[in-house]
Amino acid sequence: MIDDALSAERINREAYDRMAKQGHVLATPVKMEELEKPLEVVDGRGWLGGDIRGWNVLCLAAGGGRHSALYSAAGAKVTVVDISPGMLELDRVVCHRYKFDVRLFQASMVAIPMLHEGEFDLVIHPVSSCYIADLQPMFAEVARVLRPGGLYISQHKNPTNLQASLFTERGKYWIESEIGAVARPVPAGETSPLREPNAREFAHSLETILGGICRAGMTIEDFSEPEHAKADSPLDSASHRAKFIPPYIRIKARRTPNQARQSSSLILPK
Repeated sequence: MIDDALSAERINREAYDRMAKQGHVLATPVKMEELEKPLEVVDGRGWLGGDIRGWNVLCLAAGGGRHSALYSAAGAKVTVVDISPGMLELDRVVCHRYKFDVRLFQASMVAIPMLHEGEFDLVIHPVSSCYIADLQPMFAEVARVLRPGGLYISQHKNPTNLQASLFTERGKYWIESEIGAVARPVPAGETSPLREPNAREFAHSLETILGGICRAGMTIEDFSEPEHAKADSPLDSASHRAKFIPPYIRIKARRTPNQARQSSSLILPK
C-alpha cells in the first residue's frame, strides 16, 4: 500500500507538472476581471457568509495560480499546499503580479506537518481526493489544522463519475467498475475533460467521503452537485454526460469543537 501511494504521488505530481507547462485548463491562472468579484467566483452558494477579510485560509492541493489569488483578493491571508512545483510556480507568478503575499508549500495533502494545529479559519479543497487511495489521513490533517468552528469546503469527483463509461454505447452510459469501502484504481481510459491526462485516480464511495469527513471530527452542514449539464450538448460531450451523471459533489463542513477525531489508520488526540 505504501509503494502504491508513493507511485501514485509521483505519477500525479509529474502529470500536473506537465499540465502546468502545457497550459491545461486546470492550470489556467485567474483572470483580472475575476479578481474584481472574487467571492462571487469561489462562493456562488454563499457558504462563506459574504466576507472573509482577515481569515486564515488554506488552499489544499490547490496550486495553479487561481485559488491563491481569488482568496487573497477577497481579503484573506492565504497558504497554498500542492504536490506539483509546476502548479505552485503559477501561484508565484500570479501573486507577484498582483502583489499578494501568499505562503506556498510543496507537500502531499495527506501530510502537512509544517502547518500548525488550529491555524486556519477555512480550508478550501478543490477536486483532488481522487488522487489518493486512503482519504482518512487527509481528513484528519484538515481537522487538525482547522480551528474549532472553522470551515472545510471541499469538492470531489462523484463516485459514479469515476465508475461510469466516458462515452455512450448504443446511446447509454455504462457502469464499468465496482466501488466499495476500499478505493478502486480507475482504469486508464480515453482522453476526456473528466479525466486529467496521465493522472492516476481512485474511486471512493460516498460513505468513504462523507463518513470520513464526519469521523475526522467535522459536521457536514450542506451539500451540492454543481451544475455542468447543458440542454443542447452534443452526444458524448462532458456536458451531455453531466445530464445523467453529475460529475462533482461539493461539501460544506465545520470543525466540531471537543469532538474526537477518529480514523481507521490514524487517531489524533482531542
